[in-house]
Amino acid sequence: MSLFKRSVVAEILSHAGVVFSTLIIVWLSVLLVRLLGEAAAGTIGADVVIAISAFSSITALPIILIVSLFIAILTTISRNYREQEMFVWFSSGVSLANWINPVFRIAIPVALLLTVLTMVSSPWAYRQAEEYRQRYAQRSDIAKVAQGQFLETARGQRVFFIEPSENKENEMGSVFAREINANGTVSFISAQYANFKTDEKTQERFIELGPGSRYDLLPQSPEVRVAAFDEVTLRLENDNAVSENTIRTIALQQLKARPSELLLKDKRPHSDAQLMWRVSLPIALLNLALLAIPLGSVNPRMGKSGSIIIAALVGLLYMNLLNMMRGWIGSGKFDFWTGTILVNAIFFLFAMAMFWWKTRVKAPKSAT
Repeated sequence: MSLFKRSVVAEILSHAGVVFSTLIIVWLSVLLVRLLGEAAAGTIGADVVIAISAFSSITALPIILIVSLFIAILTTISRNYREQEMFVWFSSGVSLANWINPVFRIAIPVALLLTVLTMVSSPWAYRQAEEYRQRYAQRSDIAKVAQGQFLETARGQRVFFIEPSENKENEMGSVFAREINANGTVSFISAQYANFKTDEKTQERFIELGPGSRYDLLPQSPEVRVAAFDEVTLRLENDNAVSENTIRTIALQQLKARPSELLLKDKRPHSDAQLMWRVSLPIALLNLALLAIPLGSVNPRMGKSGSIIIAALVGLLYMNLLNMMRGWIGSGKFDFWTGTILVNAIFFLFAMAMFWWKTRVKAPKSAT
């Protein structure tokens, strides 16, 4: 490999590493904040936050890789122009078109990796993340409670707080529960201890509460009903079992989680739309890598913000058009092949036009 190609490849990889690290850190920060908020609200368990964040990061890798490589190539070429290095290459017989070879030495392996991610890894990661969520959703409300912290369940209809047990004979210590009933009354239950029991025949779960009391209040009414008990056994029911099973069935059939081979067999428009998205992402990476070369050429005497803004708008337009085409294919307005070829061909031709514009030889102005 010549000195030119080695220097270009090394610089692009260096910039891509910095951009990728920055984007993945930002993504993980935002994702963890969102997942911790869901865990605090009781939507998911705190014990599955790390696993879901890992699987969600796999699904985000295709877009992160595309953006990282696009910015890295753009930054490398812009720096060569600003620091006059590009004119040294031009005087050595290197044209802007000679950048295609070293750029594609990086872009093609990344596109192959992206193909594996979009066709195999991302659908698998979607399924795994959804499975973790559904496993937690199918637990009974009390089983979700962690000792020493509040937890909302049933969309905020129930709130639990259980203290650690100080007596080895009891599974849990003091219990506090608040529940909003269907008739509008609010019930508060407190007990000194709690134990779980399961009926061996029916496999139904029960909770035994020690000495405590129950308060039933009706909002905007002075009526209060108070009941004290030495010991009471309550049946634990998962009121959302049926709906959650239905949700699980629908979630497992979501297009993002479906394996690519099933999408190929299914000829429905929604399957074609998702397949188009998976196929187009590696092609988009190659097109954007090609586009970054002419878009990165700047006038060193002028500011660099203008070209960067234009390049960002072009990349954003590309991704939005692919997403719009996915919707159009899903609604039956376009078929798979038309939708896949149309958008990608437009931007490939745009890249060729940009190369022609940047490499054309201008005729000298005639003297007047």
